Amino acid sequence: MNKWILLPLIALAPRTAWAQTQPVVLEQTRQTPRELFVLHGGNALADFGRAAFGQIEITVRALSAGDTLRLHLGECLRDGRVDRAPGGSRRYRTIVVPLLEGTHTYRPDIPKDGRNTSGTAIRMPVDVGEVMPFRYVEVEGRRGGLTTDDVARIAVNVPFDDDAACFRSSDSVLNAVWELCRYSIKATSFTGYYVDGDRERIPYEADALINQLCHYATDCRYDVARRTFAYLIDHPTWPTEWSLQMVLIAWYDYLYTGSTELILHYADDLRAHTLMALRDSVTGLVTTCRGQTADLLRSIRRSEPLRDIVDWPHSGTLGLAQGQGGEDDGYVYTDFNTVVNAYHYAAVSRLAQMFGAIGRKDEARELAAYARRFRDTFNRAFLDAERGVYTDGVGTDHASLHANVFAAVFGLVPDKYRESVARHIVSRGMACSVYGAQFLLDALYDLEQPDAALALLTSQGDRSWANMIREGSTITMEAWGNRWKPNQDWNHAWGAAPANVIPFRLMGVRPLAPGFDVVEIRPQPGSLRQAECRVPSPKGPVTVRLADGRMSVDLPSGMKAKVYLPQRDGKSHKRVKGYVRGSKSWRIK
Repeated sequence: MNKWILLPLIALAPRTAWAQTQPVVLEQTRQTPRELFVLHGGNALADFGRAAFGQIEITVRALSAGDTLRLHLGECLRDGRVDRAPGGSRRYRTIVVPLLEGTHTYRPDIPKDGRNTSGTAIRMPVDVGEVMPFRYVEVEGRRGGLTTDDVARIAVNVPFDDDAACFRSSDSVLNAVWELCRYSIKATSFTGYYVDGDRERIPYEADALINQLCHYATDCRYDVARRTFAYLIDHPTWPTEWSLQMVLIAWYDYLYTGSTELILHYADDLRAHTLMALRDSVTGLVTTCRGQTADLLRSIRRSEPLRDIVDWPHSGTLGLAQGQGGEDDGYVYTDFNTVVNAYHYAAVSRLAQMFGAIGRKDEARELAAYARRFRDTFNRAFLDAERGVYTDGVGTDHASLHANVFAAVFGLVPDKYRESVARHIVSRGMACSVYGAQFLLDALYDLEQPDAALALLTSQGDRSWANMIREGSTITMEAWGNRWKPNQDWNHAWGAAPANVIPFRLMGVRPLAPGFDVVEIRPQPGSLRQAECRVPSPKGPVTVRLADGRMSVDLPSGMKAKVYLPQRDGKSHKRVKGYVRGSKSWRIK
C-alpha cells in the first residue's frame, strides 16, 4: 500500500467559525488486490479483501483507440461475480472506460449518487472527487492477462494509526468482531465527519456518539468528533434523545482530552440541549407533547418539533412491513417517556460537571442539585417497585429492554433494584438495534453481568456481529442483517459498538479524571480465558493482559490508575491498594 497526499477539508467546514480551527485531513492510499481471478467467460475479478470508500485505478494496453473496458464495482458477490442488483442500499456501480492506444493508467470518475451528493449530505472535496464503498472489481473487456499490479483501489479516510490499539483473546469470534468494528471506524471516516453510512452521508447525533467512542478507543485523535459536533450544532436532526446526546458528546470530549475548549465555546448551546425547557411543572418530568415553543426550537437550531425515538427503526417504517417487529422491543410511547427522561438526567448531571470545570460554579451547583432531585422524580414515576423493573412511561406497565437499559447505564437504578433490573435486561437478549446494543452492553457491564455481555458479543445467531461477517460485510452494517432493515447499508459505524465496549468495558480501561490523568482498570472478562488490549490515550498507550491466572498493566508516564482485579467469577471487585503507576503484575485469586 502506498499512502498519497493529505488534503485539508476546508470546503467542508460548517458555518460555525469555531469548527474552522479544527483541521481535518483526508488521506489517499493506493491498495492492490489481495486476489485476482479469471472468471468463466474471461472477465477478471479483483478482491481487495474488505470494502473501503475510494476510487478505482487500472492500467491496461489497448491495440487501438476506441476500445473500452467495463468495470463493475460492488460490495457483494453473487455466484462468484459482482452482484449487479444487491438490494437495499448495498452498492454497485458500472463504469465504462474509453481506452487510448497503447498502455495507459486510468482513474475514471465515480458516478454520483443523487441522494448522498445533494441536500444536506456532506460533499466530498473536489480535490478528492467522488468515492463509493466497494470490495470487488470485475473487469470486463480486457484482452490478455491482468495482474494485481494493474488494478488498484485508492482508499480515502482520515489518517488512522492501525497500531494505536489492539485486542486479542482466546475467543476467535470475539477477535473477529473486534477487528470488524475497529476497521469500520477507519473505513467510514471518508468524509472527515461522522456520517450515517453511504446511503445519506448525513451526520446524526446518535451515529456521532458511538463513532466518537469507537474512534477514541481505536486511535488517539479527537478532531473528527469535534468537527462533527460543531456541524450538528448548526444542523440538528429530529429525535429528542439525539438532541440530548449533544451534551454527552461534549462530555466525552472533555473526559478523554482534558480540554475545556469545546465547553467554553458552546456552553449556552449545551444548556439548551438539556431540554430543561420541556420540563412539566406538575410532574417534574420532561415531555415533547407540550412546551416545544419557538424559543426552545430556536435555542437548539430546530425549525420543526422534536420527536421521541428510543431506537430505530420502528415497526412499519423504512422497509419494515406493518406488524413486522421494529428494534424498540415493543416500546409503549406515552407523554412521559422513560428513555427521554433518562437521557435528560444524564445530560443535566454531565453538564453540571462541565460547568464546574469552566468556572461557572453557581450554575454547576444548581444543575447538580436539580439532577439529584430529578433522580428521585424519575424513580417515583417509572420504577415499578413491586416487579423491580422500569416501565416505558407514565400510564403503561410495559417494561421494555430499553427503559431498563437506559435507567441502568445512566446511573438511575437504586442499589436494591440492581439485581432485578439486571435479570430483566438479560432475559430480553438482543432486543434492540445495533445502536441500542451500545447501551445494552454498557448496562450489562455496569450491572456486573460480564458473561451475559460476552455471550452477546460472541453470539453467532442472526442478531449478532458474527452475522454481519457471515452475510459478507467487512464493515459494520446498519442493522443485524438484511432482513432486519431492508434498505440498510453495509458501511454504518453506528453498528461498531464493540470497538469501544471491548477495551472500555470488557477490559475495563476508562479515564476517571479528564485527559487520562487517572484511569480505572476494571476488567470483567467473564468466562474469557485470556485477553490482551492496548488502549490509546493522550498520554500514551495503556496495556492490560489477562493470562495464566495473572493480570498485568503497563501505564505511560504521568498516568496513575485505580486497578481492580477480576475474581474467579469473572467480575471485578478487589481493588489493588493505592494508585498504580508504571508496570505492575498480580496473581488473580
